[in-house]
Amino acid sequence: MATKLNSAANEEIFEEKLTKAVIRLNGNVLGIVLGIVAGLVIFAATNFLVIKGGETVGPHLALLGNFFIGYSVTFLGSIVGFFYGLLMGYIVGFLIGWIYNSVVYLKTHFKR
Repeated sequence: MATKLNSAANEEIFEEKLTKAVIRLNGNVLGIVLGIVAGLVIFAATNFLVIKGGETVGPHLALLGNFFIGYSVTFLGSIVGFFYGLLMGYIVGFLIGWIYNSVVYLKTHFKR
């Protein structure tokens, strides 16, 4: 009987340690990944529209210039947009990781 209780207690401790170790997100890594993806999306979309050409090139994408100073639908603007996307993606990814880890911390340390 004592062995079953001891085994259950060890299993609960192991499960708690595993949950704390596995469930956490690295905010820096998530931020870098989201930043690179966001930057590449802006870069690719801008260059696609520049190559496509036409009478008016990307009027909707040009609205990003209202938020990203120096951005325009040109090749140089796509490079500027990449860096803005990298920065904004990093900030969003880092905040997602930080908020997620805070919720996990509260959940694991303040059980009922």
